[in-house]
Amino acid sequence: MKLTPVQARRIAVAAQGLAEPKPRGPVTRAHLRRLISRIQVLQLDSVSVAVRAHYAPVFSRLGPYNRDVLDRAAWEHTARSPRLLVEYWAHEAALMAVDDWPLLRWRMREYRHGRWGTQIVKKNPQLADDIVAAVAELGPSTAGQIEAHLGGERRGKKGPWWDRSDTKWVTEALFASGVLTTATRVGFARHYDLTERVLPPEVVAHEVDDDEAVRELALRAATALGVGTEADIRDYFRLSAKQVKPAIAKLVADGELEPVEVDGWTAPAYLRAGQTIPRHDRGTALLCPFDPLIFFRPRVQRLFNFHYRIEIYTPAPKRQFGYYVWPFLLDGRLVGRVDLKRTDGALHVVGAFVEPDEKPSQVAAGLAAELESMASWLGLGEVTVGDRGDLASALRLAVQNRGY
Repeated sequence: MKLTPVQARRIAVAAQGLAEPKPRGPVTRAHLRRLISRIQVLQLDSVSVAVRAHYAPVFSRLGPYNRDVLDRAAWEHTARSPRLLVEYWAHEAALMAVDDWPLLRWRMREYRHGRWGTQIVKKNPQLADDIVAAVAELGPSTAGQIEAHLGGERRGKKGPWWDRSDTKWVTEALFASGVLTTATRVGFARHYDLTERVLPPEVVAHEVDDDEAVRELALRAATALGVGTEADIRDYFRLSAKQVKPAIAKLVADGELEPVEVDGWTAPAYLRAGQTIPRHDRGTALLCPFDPLIFFRPRVQRLFNFHYRIEIYTPAPKRQFGYYVWPFLLDGRLVGRVDLKRTDGALHVVGAFVEPDEKPSQVAAGLAAELESMASWLGLGEVTVGDRGDLASALRLAVQNRGY
């Protein structure tokens, strides 16, 4: 089967839930559950110049919503409203469905000494036992609270990287190995607890064969992508080529994936079986840098002919577009980008840029509407537009015309 680039793009946008109408009423826990079953992960990131990354994909797909719905799903558990999401290294640090936690148990074994700083963890087996005992006694605690409980200086010798203490390194390793998980976050700081006190016992006890788990992750990635290459599928859950190749072969043999060719793509692609090919371009949304549609940059280039890199770590004078730039999806195509930040009472556009061959007035009109919606969602009273970028003047006029 062959696909055109336009067909591949439409499939990808639709698979991510961006082509569907946004709910008319309040966004509920049921809306969130359906969205997570579709896109799988909400990546976490500490940057909050506009809004933290995990909140943004929900807004992009469901429109303005009460962020308490997501907070309760991720950080609270009651008999009436069980925890829906749990944090782990699913893509990078991400929220994922609680029921999917066993699918990454093989990764927890790989990270039994942590993801980084493994030499520190290996040298401190007693510290690991002490931290587990401390958390068992204290309940949900930050690494700093754990360290204070263990005696501060005795457990707080600074490590060589990122100036972390040994306690912080080992606590993070226990999180990576699945012994601890995040009970809640306060001010974005993790409060660790024993995994068996956070997740349902049936989830903790559930064992999945490693190969079966990887196949399921590959299938979920392919479903979330709609169509993708092996590299695309591999990146979604950060799987290895050694894992993904046999998983894809089995999924093709089982009829779950269909090999396809996409004009202009140099690598073979795979279509989720049963995936329809939309006939029209749909989907308008602001996308944060860590949105699942765009977090694998080579795929963004292939799908949208849109070169995108995050420039947070680029010195300001060398940035092409800005510090925290949101691509703008208009009718299923990436047509522009805006550097956004939240100020006192306003959503401020530091810079706005239009893609080549796009009409600035058309892009500005659609973007102004999305910015107005985002500002309202964040409780901000206005949208302000700076002077930087070739879309700035048209966008400023469009915002003014909306009277916001």
